[in-house]
Amino acid sequence: MVSDFAAAVFLLSLLGVAVFIFWLFHSPKQRSLLSKLYLWLVLVYAYWAILILVMWRTPPDHLKALAILDSLTYLGIAIPAIYLMISLVFVQGRDRFPKWMLVFLAVPVLSVLVSLTNDWHHLQYRVFSIVRSEIVFGPFVLVTGLHSYLCFLISFGLIFNFVRKNPSKLYFQQCLMLFLGGLCPLLVSIAATFSGLNFPITATPLSFLPLILFNGIAIYRLNLLDITPVATQYMLDWISDCYMVLSSKGLVLNYNKSFAAVFASRYGITENRYLKDCVKEEDISKKTAIYNMITAVDACQDAQSTISYEQAATINRGGVLQKNYYVTDVSQLIQNEKPVGFVLIFKDITQLKKSMRQLQDSQNRMMEQERFAFLGQMMGGLAHNLKTPIMSISGCVSAADTLVDECLASLSDPRVTPEDYREIFGEMRDWFQKIQDSTAYMSDIITAIKGQATSVSAFDDSLFTIDELLKRTTLLMRHELISAGCTLVSECKDSQNITLHGDINNLVQVLGNLVTNAIFAQKQVGGGPITLGLEQDGHQVKLYVKDTGPGISPTIRNRLFKEMVTSKGAQGSGLGLYISNAVVHGKFNGTMWCADNPGGGAIFGMTIPLDPAASLDAESSDLTESSALPPIPGM
Repeated sequence: MVSDFAAAVFLLSLLGVAVFIFWLFHSPKQRSLLSKLYLWLVLVYAYWAILILVMWRTPPDHLKALAILDSLTYLGIAIPAIYLMISLVFVQGRDRFPKWMLVFLAVPVLSVLVSLTNDWHHLQYRVFSIVRSEIVFGPFVLVTGLHSYLCFLISFGLIFNFVRKNPSKLYFQQCLMLFLGGLCPLLVSIAATFSGLNFPITATPLSFLPLILFNGIAIYRLNLLDITPVATQYMLDWISDCYMVLSSKGLVLNYNKSFAAVFASRYGITENRYLKDCVKEEDISKKTAIYNMITAVDACQDAQSTISYEQAATINRGGVLQKNYYVTDVSQLIQNEKPVGFVLIFKDITQLKKSMRQLQDSQNRMMEQERFAFLGQMMGGLAHNLKTPIMSISGCVSAADTLVDECLASLSDPRVTPEDYREIFGEMRDWFQKIQDSTAYMSDIITAIKGQATSVSAFDDSLFTIDELLKRTTLLMRHELISAGCTLVSECKDSQNITLHGDINNLVQVLGNLVTNAIFAQKQVGGGPITLGLEQDGHQVKLYVKDTGPGISPTIRNRLFKEMVTSKGAQGSGLGLYISNAVVHGKFNGTMWCADNPGGGAIFGMTIPLDPAASLDAESSDLTESSALPPIPGM
């Protein structure tokens, strides 16, 4: 039969299986499909072991009882079938048991039936005996043997193919446990079948103990198909381009392939090594990236919040060095209210930075085009604006020249008194003052035009008053207003005492665009007054242009400032307001808005925050900050 030592080992193994079954029933993980399959595996093994123990204690002369018990043990060949099911569920990621897998249990059940009815057909045994050398197997033993071998070999093939396609450390360890578990019973079965050695009856059941053990390690110790590590790795790969996981002590636990290619291979970062040990004092300048990581981790630990910073990395792709930029987020991992580690997520923003530069270049080009278009609209009035003061100067010079001639002709005339000369000189002074006024007007026009002709990239960051802004805009739009039969009405108080910080030419363009739009709207109702208004409330100022034209339809108003739309039809492009909004928001941190004019027409304006220290009004520093926008005049 069997030796006492083998029996003792077998009894201990059976006791271990019983304890493990008890633990499984109390395990919170028993609800998973793999845990259920593993429970089937343990139960079948326990059933098989119990039958063999009963056979061991049955007297040799009870041959009929031993034959029945031996027939029932053939259900044990379901263990290779369940092993195959575990492999299939693992590699296919199943969470529900497919009914077609029950086909794998057909051969074990059929083997039991064939063995129980062996006396009728002798397919299982030609001669049954408890002495292995006396047994003569029937043809059906080839079916049971082939079934077991195929289950193991198919499982090995599935495991090797899976680990080849998913070469991660966790999957490799899991697959190794599955493979070692199936390898031991397969080798024992091959040896028992083909070596001719007389193996004890407990050899085969004992060979399945490593299968039970290694499968248990894979499922419960390495979380085989536990959705948490799989989902965590998937999510980290999905939300990041690179990631690294550190322990609370700074030990590198895991990272993905992208991190290995970009950072780990270049800076000597490896798993199971402290991040601080990856650098030496002599190569500080060459490993700035690691120092940034270490500093960010320390800051994250101290602040107990996510730390973000930008990291540059040079990548060699096909022999071409390419500089990539990453936004790095360092977050602390908390478990049971205790810090257990850190995760560093790197997001590649190289293309985003490139797109932002392209967008900025495109926006600058659009602003340049709109500036030139604005200049083009003013060119017609520019000649008229300059012609008027030039003709005035010419007339003044001619009148002064006439007075000089008159003065020279009267030098020898005794009737001309000193009072007459004083009157002539007074008239000459008046003409000279008119010349000065005309030249000052021309100088203002030239200054305004020169500012608008400057490139948009030449940003003049300085202080200017609202009064200066309004004066330049009025000068540039004067001819266009007169030509359209419109007048500009001012509702601006204390414009000399309000100062803005930035480039005045940008706001001249924006305000001029609003006036131009108001002129177009006002012309449709025969001209009339256009109101240019100013209001200040707290630390913000509102500039607005009000017309009494046909107004703006709701469909267009909802899209204004967000996209290039226009109510001018073929006469407009929608670019003006779009660029104006970009200028006000990007260069003055302000907002543009549009509202209906209660008297008919529309109100377009901009709200710009003020720097209280930059205001020329002595009382402005005492104003309290308000989050509400000032009321729209006339509403």
